[in-house]
Amino acid sequence: MIDESSVVVAADHQTSAEVDGESVILDLEEGIYYGLNPVGARIWSEIQEPTAVEEITAAITAEYDVDREQCRRDVISLLQDLEENDLIKIEE
Repeated sequence: MIDESSVVVAADHQTSAEVDGESVILDLEEGIYYGLNPVGARIWSEIQEPTAVEEITAAITAEYDVDREQCRRDVISLLQDLEENDLIKIEE
């Protein structure tokens, strides 16, 4: 379960590149590509090093005109999708 205090980091078995403001991620184990829109790409850049969800939410709300609670929900939702696809790790 991911919450605001969770610390997340991109998994080691992937590589990514930015293309026209979006991120393209390749899962090297599965050979599957994933795409993230510009906001998703910004979140992805935040988790290249272990980062707490609350820090990610703060960074996104500082850059975009979004309600903090809505941002928190959206960040957690994206991170849950990334976790389901084994593209991130949750650190204890």
